[in-house]
Amino acid sequence: MDISFLFTMHEGLPRQGPGSNECTNKAFSMLNNLPDRPEVLDIGCGAGMQTIELGRICPRCHLTAVDIHQPYLDDLARKAEAAGVGDRITTVRASMDDLPFPDAAFDVLWAESSIFIVGFEAGLRSWKRLLRPGGYFCLSEAVWFTDQPSPEAVAFWNDCYPAITTVPETCAIAENAGYEVVATFPLPDAAWWENYYTPLLSRLPDLKKAAAGNPDAEAFVAFSEREIAVHREHSDEYGYAFFILRNR
Repeated sequence: MDISFLFTMHEGLPRQGPGSNECTNKAFSMLNNLPDRPEVLDIGCGAGMQTIELGRICPRCHLTAVDIHQPYLDDLARKAEAAGVGDRITTVRASMDDLPFPDAAFDVLWAESSIFIVGFEAGLRSWKRLLRPGGYFCLSEAVWFTDQPSPEAVAFWNDCYPAITTVPETCAIAENAGYEVVATFPLPDAAWWENYYTPLLSRLPDLKKAAAGNPDAEAFVAFSEREIAVHREHSDEYGYAFFILRNR
């Protein structure tokens, strides 16, 4: 399947997945004893709303922002300059499967609504080498909020991310991968809508027109419509949770 239209669909959106500056701030506030000038790696940064917010709230941080799609990085660079934090953010075009950094290069790894691309456990294990001893890994991951989700919600997640599980089970995976779970908290439903679903909904009519005649593009638009409809009906059953982990 040609995934290029998937990137196009999300260009220009404030975020490419659920999240908010409030959640970014809350997660960062839980990090203790960071070095004087922390090195932070934002993996799968997209357009970088969270990267820029980290630059604001940690004025001594240097941030490296990685994404595979150059237009997202260009958008991030423009916004970072406008926000006055561009001199402390370096963008790198690279795949999550092949991050071009030496071992133990970072004090903090950050991944908001992006680790699902490689898989939660796979990402925790493969990216661990990049983190210094005692460093933090802050990320958000899809989770069940109930042990008995509805058939419609189960069917949706089986189609897109069958590895989704509960918060306790997700914590256990992190611990088995060599991390201490410092804290977790659920993202509020507004984190799905304000900067992600609502802007995406507004452009779906135009995206449908642009996708017409391209089966792969039409499939991505149809899936987004289904995703939003399922979330509207079943947001009490699943969502995203932030996990603040520490490298043991």
